[in-house]
Amino acid sequence: MAEVSTEVPGDERGTLLAFVEAQRAALREAAQGLTEEEAASRPSASELSLSGLLKHVAECELGWLRRAQQRPNERERDAETWGDSFRLVEGESIPQVLAFWDGVARETEAFIAAVPSLDDVFPLPPAPWFPADTKVSMRWMLLHLVEEFARHAGHADIVRESIDGTRAMG
Repeated sequence: MAEVSTEVPGDERGTLLAFVEAQRAALREAAQGLTEEEAASRPSASELSLSGLLKHVAECELGWLRRAQQRPNERERDAETWGDSFRLVEGESIPQVLAFWDGVARETEAFIAAVPSLDDVFPLPPAPWFPADTKVSMRWMLLHLVEEFARHAGHADIVRESIDGTRAMG
C-alpha cells in the first residue's frame, strides 16, 4: 500500500487533508490482518462488510473528486450497479481496492493543492437530499469526505469487532 504524505502544512488545506487522511486510515486499519473471506463477511445486523466499505469509500471519494473537477466519473454507478459499490465482485481484492483508493487519495491531495482557493465552487449533483441548483466549495467537499469516512469508520469498527473482537480504540 502506498503511503499518503504525512508532511502536512499547518494551513487550512493541510489541516482538512490531515482530517480526511485520519479517517481513511481508520477505515484501512479496520480491515488489517483479515483474510479476504473475513473482510467480505457480514457478521452484524448490517449488510455492510469491511471490504465493501473500503470499496464504497474509495469510489465515493473518486465521485466527489470528479464532481469538483467537473469531469466525468469513470466509475459512475447506476441503479443496476449501485449495490456493487458495497461489495467486491469477481476479480477484485482488498489489495486492489486499497491501491485504487491510494491513487484517488493522491489525486485528491494534488487537486486540492492546485485549486486557487478552497472557496472555488462546483455544482452538487441532482439528488433528493441536496437543494436543487446548489454549488458547494472545495472546503465543503473536504468536510463532506471527513463526514462520510467517519460515518463508515464507525460502521467498520462495529463490523470488525463482530468478526474477531478487535476494537479500534483498545
